[in-house]
Amino acid sequence: MEEKNNWTLEIRPKRHLLDVNLKELWHYRDLIVLFVRRDFVAKYKQTVLGPLWFLIQPLLTTLMFVVVFGNIAGIPTDGLPKILFYMTGITAWNYFADSLRATSNTFVGNAGIFGKVYFPRLVMPISTVISGLIQFFIQFLFLGAFMLYFGVKGADFSPNIYALLIPVLIILMAGLGLGFGIIISSMTTKYRDLTNLVSFGVQLWMYATPIIYPLSEIPQKYKWAIIANPVSPIVETFRFALLGKGTFDINHLLYSFGFMLVVLAAGILMFNKVEQSFMDTV
Repeated sequence: MEEKNNWTLEIRPKRHLLDVNLKELWHYRDLIVLFVRRDFVAKYKQTVLGPLWFLIQPLLTTLMFVVVFGNIAGIPTDGLPKILFYMTGITAWNYFADSLRATSNTFVGNAGIFGKVYFPRLVMPISTVISGLIQFFIQFLFLGAFMLYFGVKGADFSPNIYALLIPVLIILMAGLGLGFGIIISSMTTKYRDLTNLVSFGVQLWMYATPIIYPLSEIPQKYKWAIIANPVSPIVETFRFALLGKGTFDINHLLYSFGFMLVVLAAGILMFNKVEQSFMDTV
């Protein structure tokens, strides 16, 4: 009598391009944790200062912004201490930008692993976005220390109830970074030039986001262009929630949410399509 095979895993082709098996992703949660740990440990494993670079980078960037844009260029900061104004923007921006840059290399950077063993390919970019949260929380605590210092000094700022929106803002930044990142990753399997353009493009994007200037200083006729940037409402809300000054508009935030959903859907569609044949082009 023929024995019945008891399979523990059945691999099937995706039925449609927006097919995302959340149950399968949850099944591979231990692998996600492993990749998160790998990314965190490997990033500064052979450096002298190690994780201190998580603090050095935003601090040096903030000081440079204070000198160049705050003192030399004289750009107003809505009456806020310059260090707090710039550091809040940098903290939020870094998480989005790092998530985008890291996930944009998913296919090309992990082709060797993808060609040898099966696991849901979305595990890689998801683990990258989650590992970035560790750096974000370290920098967020660092920002909190500066807020405490300036608070004791009597600086004019006031955290408010909108700070409860910070988890939502983190999800929006993660979703946008993941969506844009996997779109670029899908395209770089054929167009390698995009790899060289990512860092340059992200740098330009930062100047289109109210990080070195408040939204209130933008002339009204140009303000729509800055608001059309889906990251702008997130940064503005983040700053408003922690410092009590800036611009908060629920409609702008809803726009960012809708934009994130569209980008994520487009990213998953392209990712699933490229996943089926990327080993032939990488």
